[in-house]
Amino acid sequence: MAGTLQAQHILSRVRNILQDNTGVRWTDGEMFDYLSDAQREIANIRPDATAVHSNVQLATGTEQSIPTDGLRLIKLVRNMSGSGTDATGARSIRVVTEDSLNTTEPSWHDPTVTGDAAHGTEVKHYIFDSEDPRKFYVYPGVAGSAYVEVVYSKNPTSISAATDLIQVDDIFANALINFVLYRAYLKDAEYAGNQNRAGSHYQLFTQSLARGAVVANAIEPRQGVING
Repeated sequence: MAGTLQAQHILSRVRNILQDNTGVRWTDGEMFDYLSDAQREIANIRPDATAVHSNVQLATGTEQSIPTDGLRLIKLVRNMSGSGTDATGARSIRVVTEDSLNTTEPSWHDPTVTGDAAHGTEVKHYIFDSEDPRKFYVYPGVAGSAYVEVVYSKNPTSISAATDLIQVDDIFANALINFVLYRAYLKDAEYAGNQNRAGSHYQLFTQSLARGAVVANAIEPRQGVING
């Protein structure tokens, strides 16, 4: 979920607050590092902030990984006909618990479990463990050209230029500003008041993300009964 704002939009507002518009006390390089860290911290606290969709070719068997630029899996959506822009959707994929699958099909990791040593090309279920967020398992195991639509949190790359786009949604601009101010004031924490200023801005940063999570949870679509 990339933003449309350039790094300089965020950093110019930060420099106005710091009264350092000419970059005397804080260099551009430092500011780029602070902004890069801010994006990563947001992605860590709010994985949905960097959510992307991707059609991924699965590895043979049951054990799978999200793309190398991924931070953590959010969900699997459906089987796909391929990875290109002309790929079409197929059967939806349901998340299940490992215990339930182990109970109903203890040999589900065995490539002969479906009666075919080569497995298949269509996934019915997937298993996710939050303690290993870059990995997931699929059932039945697959072989050959099997593709699925994956939603995952992308790990933001480093900001290296003023014209770089931020890699979280624009709505997180205030959170980015407060985190950069927190890091900037920490540099001068030996001066009276700056350590408190740093703490205040970090608190504003975390509160902003927490409020956003509450609102997102309150308005997200809920499962309901379909009539008709």
